[in-house]
Formats: sequence, structure tokens, C-alpha cells
Amino acid sequence: MSEHEPVLLGEVLEGLNLKKNSIVVDLTLGRAGHSSEILKRIPNGHLYAFDQDIAAIESSKATLEQIGTNFTLIHANFVNLKDNLEYLKVDKVDAMLLDLGVSSPQFDQAGRGFSYRYDAVLDMRMDQDHNHLTAEIVINTYSIQELSRIFREYAENKFAGRIAYNIVKAREVKPIRTTFELVDIIKKSLPAKELAKKGHPAKTIFQALRIVVNNELEVLEKCLVQALDLLSVNGRIAVISFHSLEDRIVKIIFKNITTDNSGRRGPLRHPSEELGPSFQLVNRKIIIASEEENIRNPRATSAKLRIIERKRGS
Repeated sequence: MSEHEPVLLGEVLEGLNLKKNSIVVDLTLGRAGHSSEILKRIPNGHLYAFDQDIAAIESSKATLEQIGTNFTLIHANFVNLKDNLEYLKVDKVDAMLLDLGVSSPQFDQAGRGFSYRYDAVLDMRMDQDHNHLTAEIVINTYSIQELSRIFREYAENKFAGRIAYNIVKAREVKPIRTTFELVDIIKKSLPAKELAKKGHPAKTIFQALRIVVNNELEVLEKCLVQALDLLSVNGRIAVISFHSLEDRIVKIIFKNITTDNSGRRGPLRHPSEELGPSFQLVNRKIIIASEEENIRNPRATSAKLRIIERKRGS
């Protein structure tokens, strides 16, 4: 199993503007790549870290205990952010991180079915304890119309209809159980010119299935709304996304809350509106990995970092 290297680590640590007593939430613990460095910088603060993968929780606990004891690990989907923090009597947070990439161990663990590089059962669930929808169920039960929509919208694949058609034809003969069976169907659905392009031909289709199985886009939007509400004045949220659908959601939400759309002027303007929006963008342009990091860690090449800060209370 390869070691997971946290993406844009230096940029995240600088962007979160951590203090020694900061209350920090890492919403995507993974193997504690970011969390371990965050914990080193908040000796008088506290780290709350979420992950719906129990293997990640168990692995990260040992890593973090080598640094300090001022952390709490929460086995939950980050869509339940507010409920879990309320239970722990946390009502304001100074910094939050969302790293939306699948961690390297999840890709490298063949049995999880995330990767087209290993032959495994089509699973793709982040939370194998509570989520009962697998990629195998999607592939074998969804209609050709629904599969086409998923591949078109979430994979942005121009051969979505052809791939969906060939999946349905194949499952009429026998159920599609494994990643390699699906990869074979995808490859047979694509013209030679497409297969000759750089990158694996199944990458975007696997991405689309993972999004559906884990309901990732809806969960992201709900989580961001909660996170922004919990942020203290001068607190910051950093979000690392890896594909355009995620980044579009983050960009739109951040734009909406940092833009003054009141359109009112003069005596009719409410006093609070004179102060402008409660949030401001820390970086107006997306932050991407350096060429050096891309060479060292190819998974960083598609990463985009956006950071926002609360300037005043609502």
C-alpha cells in the first residue's frame, strides 16, 4: 500500500491561518495527511476530524496520538457536520478543511472497487457500514436512460449513451460484477482514437459511479452551507476539489456569499448592508499545485484550492 501524500499541504496550512489555540475541523480525515500537520500547529487548540471510512479513523488515530491528544475523531459523513458538533458542544470553528479527493489507500486497496487498476467487486462505497448502494447495483439495475444521464452529467463523457447501451446489453447475458468486466465494456464502447488518448479510458466513468454511490455532490453542497454557518469571525474554510463538478459547486456558493446583491442604495439600505457581505474570498484565483508537486505526486495535477474567510457575524 502506498503512502498517501496530502495535496497542496503548504498552501492549505498557510491559507487556514492557524493560531496555537485554533478550533479546527478536518471534514475529510483520510490517512491524517493534512490533520497531522494541522495538529502540530494548534497545541492549545483542538482538532475535530470526520471520516465515514472506519479504516481511515483507525489508521489515523495512531498517527495523531504521536503528536498530541487534543483531537476528536468522528466516524460520520461530513453532511452531518452540524449535528455532530452540536453534540460535542462546539458552536464556532476557526478553520475547516475539505479535501474532496479519494485517499490513496482507498484507491490502492483493491477490494474497495474504487480503482480501474485492480480487479475487484464493484463497490465504491466510502461508508461500507451504512451505505447499501454499491456501484454493482447501479450498473446492473439502473435503466439505460439513467446510466446515460449519469455518464453524461457526472463523467462529462461524450460516449455516455454508447457505454450505457453496451452495459445494458452485457448484463442481459450475465450480471456485471467486477471492475475489470466494466473496464472491458467501456473500452469496447470507445473508438480507437479515443483509446489512444492519454489517461485511462475508464477514469471518468468510475468517477461518475463513485459520485452516485456516495451522493457526493448533494452532500458537498449541504456540508458547505453548514460549515459556513459554523465559521467564526476571521475563520477560514479551505476546499480542495478534483473535478469540475465539485469545483463548480464550491465556486458558486462562495461567489453567492461574497457578492453584494442587495442593489439598494441610500436611506432605504439596511445598516448591515453598508458593511458588505459577511464573507470574502482569500484567493480570487484558484490555487493549483506547483510543477514540482505535480511531478512528485501526480494526483495533485487536477487539484483546485479555494479559500474563504468570514469577515463579520451574520
